[in-house]
Amino acid sequence: MRYKIQTANLSYDFKSLRNLMAKATPPRSGDYLAGVAAVNHLERVAAQWVLADVPLKQFLNEALVPYEQDEVTRLIIDSHNASAFAPVSHLTVGDFRNWLLSEQATTKALTALAPGLTPEMVAAVSKIMRIQDLILVAKKCRVVTRFRGTIGLADRLSTRLQPNHPTDNAAGVAASLLDGLLYGCGDAVIGINPASDNLQATTRLLHLLNDVIERYQIPTQACVLAHVTTTLNAMAQGTPVDLVFQSIAGTEKANDSFGINLTLLDEAHQAALALQRGTVGTNCMYFETGQGSALSANAHLGLDQQTCEARAYAVARRFQPLLVNTVVGFIGPEYLYDGKQIIRAGLEDHFCGKLLGLPMGCDVCYTNHAEADQDDMDILLTQFAVAGGTFIMGVPGADDVMLNYQSTSFHDALYLRQVLDLRPAPEFEQWLQNQQIFTGDNRLPNHRDIPALFKPTLEKLGGYGSE
Repeated sequence: MRYKIQTANLSYDFKSLRNLMAKATPPRSGDYLAGVAAVNHLERVAAQWVLADVPLKQFLNEALVPYEQDEVTRLIIDSHNASAFAPVSHLTVGDFRNWLLSEQATTKALTALAPGLTPEMVAAVSKIMRIQDLILVAKKCRVVTRFRGTIGLADRLSTRLQPNHPTDNAAGVAASLLDGLLYGCGDAVIGINPASDNLQATTRLLHLLNDVIERYQIPTQACVLAHVTTTLNAMAQGTPVDLVFQSIAGTEKANDSFGINLTLLDEAHQAALALQRGTVGTNCMYFETGQGSALSANAHLGLDQQTCEARAYAVARRFQPLLVNTVVGFIGPEYLYDGKQIIRAGLEDHFCGKLLGLPMGCDVCYTNHAEADQDDMDILLTQFAVAGGTFIMGVPGADDVMLNYQSTSFHDALYLRQVLDLRPAPEFEQWLQNQQIFTGDNRLPNHRDIPALFKPTLEKLGGYGSE
């Protein structure tokens, strides 16, 4: 099907819904690199105008990636809930935007609607929304998940404590880990990106994290962000695994470049469930995504990168994860050129994920060769929290010494919690107060004496976890 618009002086003819979606996307460097972006602002506005008149039902009739060729498309179509979709099935993309911004779109209504929406629908409506629209609608979405703590409750903001080390040195990891705990970080997950993705390193780090959590009875969960096959092997040999991690993308070809498919993810999900390590819930998967990942693998199949990103959320939704994290500026300026593009992308990702019923976090980050700085990240950080974001990263000094990119620090979570009156997950909040890390009003004590709780570990830090 072709999509056309005629003005007094110009006419535009978009050859397919996939082409229309790409042309309607706000500008970003990755789409120019892929050759799918609008050639100028006039063409972009024309595409947005046409897209606003497309019925939502059209996305069920015209697959952007053929059903026969792509298992992500098959997942999207086969899992679509027609009953949940019914309340908005008569709307166009533009009408849907108006409905989302109306008082009819309550938290209850949006929760019920989520199974009836496809990634392409939410990607389409995001393309015709302003920043404030993305924030307002996402704020109304509420997604709650549980493992050893309850993530995503109203007026809460969680953090992933990220104690990465360039050589996976146990003492270095432990130092960062304890530092983060002393600033109230870690209720979403204590998650390490291993410098070497092998079974030995993964197992050693998992035992270290498990030891700390059990020793101090911390109501949180651990994760080593190794490849899913490595984690499966670790589970098979009895290693304590809380969450299974995997990077995912929005096309079968892109996921194949990651060495995964839906069958493999299902195997890992079932293996993690069988361990029954959660105490308050069973959400045991952790996924990370990022605009541009499919293009970087030459697996975008003509899609714009934001629509590809939204399709990755269908993969995540299939496995009812505890956490989903858009690592928004990590891939580099080839895909999101500057602070303006990174900010927009982070809020789009959060909006789309939340509408689809996912617990969305954001790694508010950039690489050192991007046209962005910490002021840009402060803007996104604050807007993301205002929009009701589920969790952010806590990295020592906001500078990841292993992955070599700029993220958010332990202090950034304190800033958001103070300015917006946000609190950690309730179980973790109680633990922080019991250990006198936080006061009763969730602030750091005036005197920052290291609690006696951590003294034995700190005294032996040089050999911590080396056995």
